[in-house]
Amino acid sequence: MRQDVTESVGGCGPDELYEEAAANYSAPLERLARAYEADPEARRDLLQEIHLALWRSFASFDHRCSLRTWVYQVAHNTAASHIIRQRRSRAGLVSLEEIEAMPLREEDRFAVDRRTAVEDLLRLIQRLDPVDRQVILSYLEGMDATSIGEITGLKSANVAQKIHRIKQILARRSRRGGIHGE
Repeated sequence: MRQDVTESVGGCGPDELYEEAAANYSAPLERLARAYEADPEARRDLLQEIHLALWRSFASFDHRCSLRTWVYQVAHNTAASHIIRQRRSRAGLVSLEEIEAMPLREEDRFAVDRRTAVEDLLRLIQRLDPVDRQVILSYLEGMDATSIGEITGLKSANVAQKIHRIKQILARRSRRGGIHGE
């Protein structure tokens, strides 16, 4: 028997699923938007885009993955699309190789304040290509390689390799006294 499009497989409709997702994942979605978008105005726009995309997406949610995985997949895809649209107007997104090779600025060497270090980390993450950004943000949200693979479409071994490489780069840059250079 075919279910009506407005009713999900689990018995909750799209609106109820969205309300549950918004209630449970509001803070992680805000962190995700902050990691993808440095500008506060653009970040608010991105967060609205993510919520709209989530609300729309629940009409086709079929429970083949967890609600959490679905939310992160939609959110990351929306944020990645946002970044790709912004590429034409904003320069500066770089690959892992380019970030690793960037020189450190002198003022970065003296950043000891934890808040400054977190902000520096976010700036570095914001400069990553969308797929690398998606991988590390999902990892930082506590997701495992298999779940991240479901979201990104990458094989879990590739996800684990990317995570390891990004962590190494961040650790090296941190030991050298800073994590961003422009």
